[in-house]
Amino acid sequence: MEAYNGKKWASMSINLAHKFTINKLIFFILCVLLLMRVAVGKSCMESGPVVPSSALLSFLEQVQQSALATFGPSNFDPKHYVDLPLRFNLSETRRAFQRLPSANTLSADRFNGFLNEYFGEVGSDLKNNDPPDFNAQPEGFLPEVVNQEVRKWALEVHSLWKVLSRKVVKSVAERHDEHTLLPLPGGVIIPGSRFREVYYWDSYWIIRGLLASKMYETAKGIVNNLVSLIHKYGFVLNGARTYYTNRSQPPLLSAMVRAIYMKTGDIDLLKMALPTLLQEHKFWNSGFHKVIIRDVHGAKHSLSRYYARWDTPRPESATIDMETAAGLTESKKRLLYREIATTAESGWDFSSRWMRDRKNLTTLHTTSIIPVDLNVFLLQMELNIEFFAKTLGESSIAETFIQASNARHIAIDTILWNNEMGQWLDYWLDPLKCEHVQINDQQSEEIHVWDASNQNKNIFSSNFFPLWVEAFHSDATRVEKVIHKFRSSGLLQPAGISTSLLNTGQQWDFPNGWAPSQHIISEGIAKHASREGKLLAEDIARRWLRTNYVTFKSTGQMHEKYDVEACGKIGGGGEYTPQTGFGWSNGVVLALLEEFGWPINMPIDCR
Repeated sequence: MEAYNGKKWASMSINLAHKFTINKLIFFILCVLLLMRVAVGKSCMESGPVVPSSALLSFLEQVQQSALATFGPSNFDPKHYVDLPLRFNLSETRRAFQRLPSANTLSADRFNGFLNEYFGEVGSDLKNNDPPDFNAQPEGFLPEVVNQEVRKWALEVHSLWKVLSRKVVKSVAERHDEHTLLPLPGGVIIPGSRFREVYYWDSYWIIRGLLASKMYETAKGIVNNLVSLIHKYGFVLNGARTYYTNRSQPPLLSAMVRAIYMKTGDIDLLKMALPTLLQEHKFWNSGFHKVIIRDVHGAKHSLSRYYARWDTPRPESATIDMETAAGLTESKKRLLYREIATTAESGWDFSSRWMRDRKNLTTLHTTSIIPVDLNVFLLQMELNIEFFAKTLGESSIAETFIQASNARHIAIDTILWNNEMGQWLDYWLDPLKCEHVQINDQQSEEIHVWDASNQNKNIFSSNFFPLWVEAFHSDATRVEKVIHKFRSSGLLQPAGISTSLLNTGQQWDFPNGWAPSQHIISEGIAKHASREGKLLAEDIARRWLRTNYVTFKSTGQMHEKYDVEACGKIGGGGEYTPQTGFGWSNGVVLALLEEFGWPINMPIDCR
């Protein structure tokens, strides 16, 4: 009996031990799977590369911080101090700076004396430039503008090209380590005010205005400048400053080339531009800009996102960024700084569009968003490259980009289109819905799994940007639905289109309207063959032109942005005071007048 019980107990012990081991094994496997899931999430959101800063920029940031401590925050613009050109070499200037008293005892007069002695005036490394093709009364200028009051104003706006025209002085190339400004081969058109350098996406609307002004050579010169940046950096910089080498801006170079070619038929322009456009296309479709998403049917789609190579305060806004990040841990600060720089790459800096908490700037997550507008611009780039390649007889390139544009068109409609809302929506990436697939021994591929709930269902003007691309007009019924949804969206206000419906105090939110949105949407809706579309496009143009005209007459200036709640109001908000000049506002006014004209008896005031 005892032997029997002993055997039974031994058997039971083995079974229990076996079960316990299996349970431990199951628990271990579950833990590993959970850790793998977390690890996948982390790797899907891992930080990308960072462009190293320069000794000059690091020094100018110190000057910027001392200026804030000395002069105080009232009317303080941090960009001013990183745009200062040095009179002497960096070592000598730094030694003089180190001899100054500490910030708490440094007087404003002493600091101003240092600045005046060791730095040139901001903007002095650019000189005024007379565009060779400027004519005060261009032949064939705006033939559809027959109202004399409007025509007179259009010529005043046209005359601003001379005011905004600059050329980089030779010393910038000869003493490049004493300037943050970058040398460029030709003349430039600056946006205006604090923006004293070339900017990427501004240049598209500047060119559209120059073409209306018959200034074809100046327009080509702008393209040549941007192409030179691709040759040196592999992409078009946000702007022509050393502190912009970490990011680009919405990619519209191919659209500039096409706009000029359609006016001039300049085949040499296409030959020059095509190789660099291929290089730019690669930049936006590789590395951290590229994202792969698998849809509900298992098909994979490649789309693009904004992603800056930066994780410290932006030099041109360092004091602002540091204040925004105050109180965060060092690791969280670096994440936020990358998001801030990435949002600047989007051109929409800043907007609730990029925030998880729509009123809290520290919740920016732009790297986690597949934006509608970026992918629309890239689709247009692919269509343009296809067109250029066909024109030049490059059949292999043309075929490659036929396939690329078809794939992106399908991807935009699959991932971003929302049939119920009748518009395209930004898509938020979820790090826990990301898988790693091994391609070979050296490579793996991150694949995000599509989820309808990740579409951002808030309304932004960018939701309607696909109308700008002819390819989306193949489905006339859907276009009519989109136009109807735009009409009822609340975006169209008395003085134009608002960027969003939420008033956050950020400059790319309600009630601000910006020239690019007016032009893209009105030009896109005008592509629709219906009378309704034509009338709506004209209505948008009329509202925008009126508010530009009235503010010009009351202030003597063209403005960067406008408050669209009422005709004649200037825009506000954001991290700097409203600017005047203004390159893309001028360009859109002339482009809209060229496209839609202005009837002889129609008033242009706010009535």
